[in-house]
Amino acid sequence: MPKTTPIICVAENGIDAANISAAQKAWARNNDFSGQSGKLLALPDVDGNIEAHLFGLGPDANRSALILGLAASALPAGLYRLEGSFGDPTLAALGFRLGAYGFDRYSKSKERPVLELPEGAEAQEIENLVNSVFIARDLVNIPANDLGPDAFEVWIADFAKAHGAAINVVRGDDLLEQNFPMIHAVGRASDQAPRLVDFSWGDQAHPKLTLVGKGVTFDTGGLNIKPGSSMALMKKDMGGAANVLGLANAIMAAGLKVRLRVLIPVVENSIAGNAFRPGDVLPSRKGLTVEIGNADAEGRLILADALALADEEDPDLVIDMATLTGAARVALGPDLPPVYARDEAFAKTLVEHGMAVDDPLWPMPLWNGYDKLLSSKIADVNHISTGGLAGSITAALFLNRFVKPETEWMHFDIFAWAPEARPGRPYGGTDQGIRALFGVLKTRYGQ
Repeated sequence: MPKTTPIICVAENGIDAANISAAQKAWARNNDFSGQSGKLLALPDVDGNIEAHLFGLGPDANRSALILGLAASALPAGLYRLEGSFGDPTLAALGFRLGAYGFDRYSKSKERPVLELPEGAEAQEIENLVNSVFIARDLVNIPANDLGPDAFEVWIADFAKAHGAAINVVRGDDLLEQNFPMIHAVGRASDQAPRLVDFSWGDQAHPKLTLVGKGVTFDTGGLNIKPGSSMALMKKDMGGAANVLGLANAIMAAGLKVRLRVLIPVVENSIAGNAFRPGDVLPSRKGLTVEIGNADAEGRLILADALALADEEDPDLVIDMATLTGAARVALGPDLPPVYARDEAFAKTLVEHGMAVDDPLWPMPLWNGYDKLLSSKIADVNHISTGGLAGSITAALFLNRFVKPETEWMHFDIFAWAPEARPGRPYGGTDQGIRALFGVLKTRYGQ
């Protein structure tokens, strides 16, 4: 049996109460360890070998539910077990697993620390959520040269088939024939055709849950070309689709009682002679005409056609996720995605659960007073607002027009990137909303 090294969890200023020897307490004090949040200290034995690690949990009031992720990101490869008072065993183990994530596709694979599950931890729940989160992170981290529209379609098709889902793809000029004109317009300038990937899973008699994810594999900004500094991270512009696929994995693996449908419009927003232009007026699946205010606001166009399709079968709930606006990041920063929901009670429950499991979200209003900012003198609607104010809200209001008023619909304007490492979230492509949504959907629909 391989040796298992203890990780002894200590709250802020809790070293006196820790179950360690007097000599080890003296060692901790001499190394300025008092249980500070995220601090790791090796405890040597009499021969100088590492006998255990102390890990600081910090103060109760400010503690992340995924705090053990900081231990995983700092520890070398090996087998570990938790000791001390670390709270909910499932969240503690989940935080550790999520913090041990690494993206090794283009570098030598690195061995990661492994945790023995603490007593009382829900092994199946942990495994499901870890796999689902890692799907989202891996997809966001893959650069566009290896995950353009063609490769992304293949990945989704393999994923759907592995879950026994039925899949259909509408590609290229067939988008025009089947009435998805805005998906076609956004992606037609790329040498890889635009497409709508559509798969379904589950019992047709169960409530219809439809997920829609923005799948822009790279965004140059189109003819409103982005500056280089803004284009550098645009491989992550399919982060909405990545997170939707992670959530779909969690739902299917858990066997929730839904008829799940997933719609991913997949495009690359490129520059060529046939690119759509500012000032163009596009038809839409919904029948509304849309004036183009800026070719760099392409995500809401492809989502609008996909949402209109989702709405046609009167689903029980529609959820879309998209890396949609810089305005959301200006308002709430990279760590706190806004959620727009017609059912405020459901949104409140979602936000509360997200905070409890350290998957934070924040409610934002579908403020009808700003709808006039989307007015157009030549079309039914402009797809961006005049003046640039309330950009995340007006983007949500634009999408709102493509879903019938009686349909329960939620929109998540996510960043899908961790610019700095946090507990359970290493730097890079990240999940946002998967765990919060899954917890609430599991309660709503059952297993």
